[in-house]
Amino acid sequence: MLSQYDSSDEYYSTLFHELGHSTGHKDRLNRKGVADITFFGDHEYSKEELVAEITASMLVSQASLAAERAFKNSVAYLQSWLRALKDDSKMIVWAAGKAEAAARFILGESCSPLTTF
Repeated sequence: MLSQYDSSDEYYSTLFHELGHSTGHKDRLNRKGVADITFFGDHEYSKEELVAEITASMLVSQASLAAERAFKNSVAYLQSWLRALKDDSKMIVWAAGKAEAAARFILGESCSPLTTF
């Protein structure tokens, strides 16, 4: 609910994060961290959190929201999950590719998980 947030930008950032997760469903882009059972903090869960947060950042930018506080929160959130995945140097590129596909899906653009990164 919008009234629970300090600003509408933060609300939309959170909404876009959750929409990012929704694209991972098996009938959408079929990401392992969503389509299969994962547990909080495990490797697949961490990867999915990166994808959702990068998706949110892309959509905040696309919507031209002036979300300075949301951006700072997003950076901190991404850093925490990247620490969890520190042994995988390619993770951020992989997650960005999946996030691009998710953002395109949400925006109704033609995309396929195979056409990104």
